[in-house]
Amino acid sequence: MTSRTETEGTLAQALLAPRSVALVGASDDPAKTAGRPQQFLRAAGFAGRVYPINPNRGTVQGERAYASLAALPEVPEHVFVLTPTDTVLDAVRESARLGVKVVTILASGFSEAGAEGVAREAALRTACEGSATRVLGPSSLGVVNPRAGLVLTANAAFAEPELPRGRVFVASHSGSMIGALVSRGKARGVGFAGLVSVGSESDLCLGEVCAATLDDPGVEGYLLFLESLRHGEALRAFAREAARRGKPVIAYKLGRSAAAAEMAATHTGALAGEDDIADAFLKDLGIARVGVLEALLEAFPLARRIPLHGEGAPLRRVGVVTTTGGGAAMVVDQLGVRDVVVEAASPATLARFAAAGIAVSAGRVVDLTLAGTNYNVMKGALDIMLDAPEFDVVLAVVGSSARFQPQLAVKPIIDSAHHATPLAAMLVPDAPQALAALTAADVPCFRSPEACADAVAALLARRRPGTPAAAQVASAASARTLSEAQAYAILDELQVPHAPAVTMPLSGPAAAPPFDFPVVAKVCSAAIPHKTEVGGVVLGIQDQAGLDAALAALRRNLAERAPDTHCDEVLVQPMTRGLAEVLLGYRVDAEAGPIVMLAAGGIWAEVARDRSIRLAPVTVETAREMIAEVKALRTVAGLRGRQRGDLEALAQAVSALSRLAVRPDLRIAEAEVNPLMVLPEGDGVLAVDALVLRA
Repeated sequence: MTSRTETEGTLAQALLAPRSVALVGASDDPAKTAGRPQQFLRAAGFAGRVYPINPNRGTVQGERAYASLAALPEVPEHVFVLTPTDTVLDAVRESARLGVKVVTILASGFSEAGAEGVAREAALRTACEGSATRVLGPSSLGVVNPRAGLVLTANAAFAEPELPRGRVFVASHSGSMIGALVSRGKARGVGFAGLVSVGSESDLCLGEVCAATLDDPGVEGYLLFLESLRHGEALRAFAREAARRGKPVIAYKLGRSAAAAEMAATHTGALAGEDDIADAFLKDLGIARVGVLEALLEAFPLARRIPLHGEGAPLRRVGVVTTTGGGAAMVVDQLGVRDVVVEAASPATLARFAAAGIAVSAGRVVDLTLAGTNYNVMKGALDIMLDAPEFDVVLAVVGSSARFQPQLAVKPIIDSAHHATPLAAMLVPDAPQALAALTAADVPCFRSPEACADAVAALLARRRPGTPAAAQVASAASARTLSEAQAYAILDELQVPHAPAVTMPLSGPAAAPPFDFPVVAKVCSAAIPHKTEVGGVVLGIQDQAGLDAALAALRRNLAERAPDTHCDEVLVQPMTRGLAEVLLGYRVDAEAGPIVMLAAGGIWAEVARDRSIRLAPVTVETAREMIAEVKALRTVAGLRGRQRGDLEALAQAVSALSRLAVRPDLRIAEAEVNPLMVLPEGDGVLAVDALVLRA
């Protein structure tokens, strides 16, 4: 039986270092799209065998051409199909019949092109069934491995001579982005270990491609350009393994402004929008999500120095030392809008500065002024700050001297870069020579405050992957809603506290409840998930007569607003008030898998979008972090002497509900407690309404 490692090794070899390549539809004109791959391969010095396929010519670009794949003297390991859409399927079928390992498809017109394109893509998959052939694309601009001289791409940007090599592997949904990153990288002296345009992922997906390179010692980290979150299971498996091996992953993902995901029966779908879930997915898998393209290129050296944080307080304290107050202020401002704390030097650290004869002011930034444009002053300041316990990361912001006199304030940064505390530099002027020197010395360096702050914030926000969800989890696609009474039975199974409740016939007369008045009465039916919409809730019932009247009112409301809906029960609970109301939700996302969300409750929940999201399950410690992220809960955290809520009980409840992710036996696709009352400290929390969807 072939092992996973052997399979990935074979894929990586055929994809990135094939011994033979066939170019189906190769053009004799190297200026044309179909002519570029052959030209690029020869210019890069690819040592493997290259076979142009063109039935209309005896030679292509001065080399012998073949009429078909079957006419070749060997079965090529990698085939690049450069022909139009309507000819692709035949080439793939022939490749599968011959036993080609990888076929890359340039053409578009598949799943993105409507029903006809979807059918074409399905035919592609059918053509490869039962064979060892894997397909990259369609809409793939190809594969580049500078270490092997493999420039198997139609991307015009790879006409760039002498591509620099590096240690970072790039996988991109967008084909044009691999060229953009190469050209931008070359300008910064940043090279790559490989670049793959995955296209529409009809077969090989981005996570699978990256996973195939994890054993490559020449790949030390990954840059991902994501147009959406697709094939989440493969991406999740890759990211977990990359984190385990200490290989950083940095992603730029489109979609921050996308509309929220379509909600199912609960508010959780509306509050936890599609991009919000993707954001939690990436962070919880240790992937740094940047929002500035330049940061995608510049963050990797710093990513190698900042560890993934596990449970407990994350690393957030950044110390800033500068020779230019204005330049530092720009960085501090950008860090602040990203919720990164710029920490002031402690009295002990300021005392060390004084003892060393370095004049600094007692502000948020250690401003050396022009006196810092001196090797000994900057080096001494860095030594003190890097040893100071109050800083998790130190950032040196250098002014005009960086351009023409880098030996004054940039050289000491290079000489201090291997300290245990991560150190990065931001150069305010355009200083290409200084940036090149820092890059060559593997020192994290940035040329804009936006990219600098974006990278620092994204790297500090990463989390070490926690316990994975169960292999089989329910989907909401075929789920059915449970009644509120049935939902409480699920909460009991999970040990999530809820208010006492009894059911009684809606037809009346009302039985005496086993708890004191006042009470609330609610219609109880799986067919009525949103009770208030049909007038199905009566609050503040003061006595038995009031309860009888409430049941009569509920019957009238149902007859008027939902006459065809079956409901024969009412659920009665004691009226409960807390210090705060929160929404606690769980759902299984199609790509991200199980998530848990904690949000501010009440009528403004969907407007304020004050919430925290994690992949489920979460520990109690992680639940405490989520509570700290919900701003509304600061009002019950002892702020300004106000009464404290039982936030520890809330953390327990968040963790308990999230464990649905490891209880596939319960078959829960969505669960929402709304509201969950936070009672005074020591009194716990109580669910007073719950909605559950079971598959």
